[in-house]
Amino acid sequence: MTTLQASAQNQLRQFVEQIERLEEEKKAIAGDIRDKYAEAKALGFDIKALRQIVRLRKKSQTERQEEESILEVYMHALGMLGAGMSDAAAEAFMAAE
Repeated sequence: MTTLQASAQNQLRQFVEQIERLEEEKKAIAGDIRDKYAEAKALGFDIKALRQIVRLRKKSQTERQEEESILEVYMHALGMLGAGMSDAAAEAFMAAE
């Protein structure tokens, strides 16, 4: 088995330590996010809807439109969107999902 030179060992150790620190920071941030959702819930906000809004805001308008179009086609194919359902009702139904 070959061993690394001292400089490579030091670099490796630094990378590992930096990654470990970042993982701890990530864990702390995840805890902060959980706390914010809990705070919002305590104030009466719907957490499921809030999470969906956060996900949607990460996407471009085009991505959202494409996703909604595909969802509408699938829902129509499954009989979840009736012919008598208005566009507004269909949009509200899709937004709730």
